[in-house]
Parts: sequence; structure tokens; C-alpha cells
Amino acid sequence: MTTALASRAEPGHVGETATKPPGRWVRPAVFGLLAATALLYFWNLTASGYGNSFYAAAVQSGTQDWKAWLFGSLDAGNVLTVDKPPAALWVTTAFARIFGFSSFTVLAPQALMGVASVGLLYLTVKRTSGPMAGLFAGAALAVTPVAALMFKFNNPDALLTLLLIAGGYCTIRAIETASPRWLALAGVAIGFGFLTKMMQAFLVLPAFGLAYLVAAPASLGKRLLHLLGAVVAVVVSAGWFIALVDLWPTDSRPYIGGSDGDSLLELALGYNGLGRIFGMGGGVMVGGPGGPGGGNVGFGGESGLTRMFGASFGGEVSWLLPAALIGLVAGLWFTRRAAGTDRTRAALIVWGGWMLVTSLVFSFMSGIVHPYYAVALAPSIAAVVAISGTSLWRGRAHFAPRVFLSLMIAASAVWAYILLDRDADWLPALRWIIVCLGLLTATVVLVGVPPARKLAAVVATVSVLTIGLGTAAYGIETASQSHSGSIPISGPSTGGERGMGMGMEEGSSAEIGAVLAATTTKWAAATSSSQSAANLELASGKSVIGIGGWSGGDPAPTLAEFQRYVANGDITYYVEGGRGGGPGGGSNEIVEWVAENFTATTVGEQTVYNLLS
Repeated sequence: MTTALASRAEPGHVGETATKPPGRWVRPAVFGLLAATALLYFWNLTASGYGNSFYAAAVQSGTQDWKAWLFGSLDAGNVLTVDKPPAALWVTTAFARIFGFSSFTVLAPQALMGVASVGLLYLTVKRTSGPMAGLFAGAALAVTPVAALMFKFNNPDALLTLLLIAGGYCTIRAIETASPRWLALAGVAIGFGFLTKMMQAFLVLPAFGLAYLVAAPASLGKRLLHLLGAVVAVVVSAGWFIALVDLWPTDSRPYIGGSDGDSLLELALGYNGLGRIFGMGGGVMVGGPGGPGGGNVGFGGESGLTRMFGASFGGEVSWLLPAALIGLVAGLWFTRRAAGTDRTRAALIVWGGWMLVTSLVFSFMSGIVHPYYAVALAPSIAAVVAISGTSLWRGRAHFAPRVFLSLMIAASAVWAYILLDRDADWLPALRWIIVCLGLLTATVVLVGVPPARKLAAVVATVSVLTIGLGTAAYGIETASQSHSGSIPISGPSTGGERGMGMGMEEGSSAEIGAVLAATTTKWAAATSSSQSAANLELASGKSVIGIGGWSGGDPAPTLAEFQRYVANGDITYYVEGGRGGGPGGGSNEIVEWVAENFTATTVGEQTVYNLLS
């Protein structure tokens, strides 16, 4: 907040601090942060087994067949894909192909992405606000509960988060020198983010574009031309795979799961695009605010402006959100008269715009939304708090910065108390320690930090602890838990795993898996819904058709295709599906045809039909 204070000689001048040579303590501190992050994310990693069996089964299939790897097929026989683009599966499958398929190789890539995300966020924030701000941002991201959750789990969100941070880093580099090359690289990162989780990756684009348009040191014409080049980079880096899917003969590739018309672009615009925002798409109509179940925690709770603070998202990501909002207001106010190229304001536009747009979209989505999506919001919150808090601390000799800084500290403490009080039986004393310490520290900061360096260091340390202690405790507790199912949830557990799952029960899958493991056909079995098929694949190591995809509504395979597979002797068993999307549309026809033409037997508690008899 360079121009917020009276002169460049005063302690609020960010540029000088950000560019001066780092102290000897910086490198050990960074290595320590990365080592602690790795320990947090890798410790007891395999306690979660295969994590999300849906994606784990796709990784297994990718190790068995190259086409399944390319398209992200659920089954190695390539009937249909998962309902997301395959970029995250490309990475994880490569890891599993090199080191062998196991629980560790399924989950370790996400842990590595987490460490890389923390390190890259440090480097990005450091460029504009100095190493101390970078360290705080990296540490805040590392212990955010939803980050501690998703960087130990095998959903695509881990890679998406890393790519978004990479896009932010490239944008900051581009702004420094009005570099079209760095801006194009930001576009490439977002393009591959699209190939990871589709249109969610685009939520950062308004912030990146605005920051470059405002702060890059070039003429308006050049800035607009550079932005156009970056848009082209986004389109090319995402579009090549869309074109590949469309040009590939449909009879020799899997059906695009979740789409109405076997189209990756339609999937992006429908089920995984507008359907998520307005509550429909991909043949699925989502009932009620917050998706199925309305107030269901796993589906986001009620939509509205306060959703990020509610029961679903609050404990996942909102610990520092009040401080970030206060810091963003302060930063934009104090830099209102700064030069157009002011680095602090540019950084606040990048991270603050990312935070606001993503928060608002998540808050008002009427379609399917899960709390773990918020991991893509965590880097922006951490960066805004770090940048604004560090800048306000440097300007603490002035009353106005002290007011905002004390508000950030007090708001963090009070909000941590409220969040911890929602789970009052877990570490009950912690919330009282945080709120008392926070209000006391906020008062000291407001009155005036003692000028003595050692006393100032004590106040700074206590301030950081106050802001971060709640989220750190909750994040570490989250990392210590095992998680499974399709909707993992952060926080302490009263026993068992944290997560909500769908599909066939693991016990039934294990019993049938022993039977399927002995088969030699192209597909060991078929069953209704992808989730049930995934559990059977992991239990048997064989390929299983998930009829109808995730929701049961995908027309893959059709009844005619299924009958041809059976006539060719390509499928040994049909296993009645368990919980999950269940049969629907064409899959109902297949179920009825199997029941009419084959004899049912029972394996464990599951009904099985031998299709070779």
C-alpha cells in the first residue's frame, strides 16, 4: 500500500520490501514450510484406501489400456468415461504406470500437487509483498481444512488448484513487464484447468484480465492485444482435446460420461457448466437449493450470500474469509490514488477478484455443489490476507492501517470462535483461547504496537497465531482423518471415515470381486451405475461396465450394444447395482432383458446373473 502513507520513506512502502535481498532466514523458512506441508499431506496417506473409488477405478483402467488413459474411461474396455475431462487422470495414471497401481500411487500425486501449490503460492505472493507475506500465504493455504482434505484425496480439484495458482503466478509475472509470453502461459494454465474441471477454471479469468488491463506498463492497445493472445492460448490449450474427441470416430472411443450427446463441449456447457449454476444439465434436474437434499451439508446447503459461512462451506474454507474481505477493502482504499502500475493493488485485484468471483458463484449456484469445491478458493483467501495484512503491518505507525489490521485480527478470532463452537465437543478450550487472545492483540495493535523491535515481533507473532490457529488446528485434524466416498468432508470425526459415498457397499464388492477376478472375458461384469462398477473393478482388478454412467442416464451401452457384447461372450456376469444413480433410461431396458433371459444367483447379499450360461 505504497501510496497509502505519507511518503516512500515510511514503512508502508511495499516495493522496497518486496525487491530488497532476502535475509538469511528466508531459505530455511521456505524449506521448513515445504517439509512441514509434505509431512502433513503424506502422513498416513493410505489410511483413506483408494479415496474416491470412481476416479481410482479410472486410474486402474488407464494402467490397463492406453485409450482408457487418454479419454479417462471408467473401464478398460472403453464403454464410457468419467463425467469430468481427464487431465487429472493423466497425471495420476502416469504415476501409477511408473510405480504400480496402489492406494499410495493413487493418492500421492495429489499430495505432491499440494506441496507444489504451497510453494508456488509463496513464490507468487513474495514477488509483490516480500518473503514474509509469501510464507504466511503458503502456510495459510497448507492448513486450510479443505486443502488438507483435497491434497490427500484423489478428486480433480487438487490439480485444478495448482493450475489456477500457476495462472496467478504467470499473470503477476506478466504484469511486471507487460509480457505477452507470461500472459499466454497464464492462459495455457487455465486451458489445462478446463481439461481438469471444465468451466470452474474460468472463474479466475475476470480477475486476471482486469489486473493486467489496469496495471501492465504498456499502452492500452498493447494490453488489449496481449489479453487477446491470452484468450487464444486458453482456447488452444483446452480446445485441442475437445477437437480430438469430436474428430475421433465415436465407434472406437468411449461415450463421454455425463453428456447428452456424447460431446465433451456439451458436457462443459451442460451438466458440468450451466447445469451446476442453474440446476439442470446432462439429463439431470437437481432439486432444491444446494442440490439434492436442499440443506444437506454434502450438497452445499441453502444458496445465498452467506453460503460460504454456512454449515457446509464454513468449516472448509471460511476461517480467514472475514479477514480477507476487510483486508481487501483496506488495500483497495489505500491504493486508490496509487500509480496505475502499483504492484500491491495489482496483486489485490488478482487475488481479491479471484476470491470475490469464485465466492459469489459458489454462493448462488442452484445446481450440484459440494463443499470440497472450495479448495479452489483457498489460495485467493490466503494471498489476500497475507498481502493486505503484511502491508498494514508495515504501515502500523499510522492510525488508519492499525484500525483495519485490528479489525482483521478481531474478526478472525471471533469467527474462529463461532466455527469451533459448531463442533463444541472438539477441543472446547481452543475457541476461548483464540477469542481472548485475538481481542487482546487487536486492542494492542489499535492502541499502538510498542516501538521496541522485540516487542513488535512478539505482537506480530501473536497476531499471526490468532489469525491462523483455528484453521490450522482444524486443518491438521482433517489431515489426520481417513476419507472415502464421493463427497469428502473436513473436520473432526466422531469415529470412522469422513465422507459421503454412493454405489455398492464395499463388503459386497469384495465378495463379488473374488468371483470376478477369475474371469477372462473383456469385461468381467456389468452393473448399473459407474460407482458400483468402480467398486467392483477395484475389488477384482478387472474391467466392469458401469451401465448408464454416474446417474444411470447415459445411453452407454445401448441395449443393442449390450446384447452384442453378450452374444460375443465379452461379459461374464451382470451384477445388480447397489446404491447410487441407479438404472434409468436405456439401462432399465438392459436390466429387464437380463432378468428375462438369464438365471439369478446370489453371491453374498448381491444378485448375480451369469451371462455365459
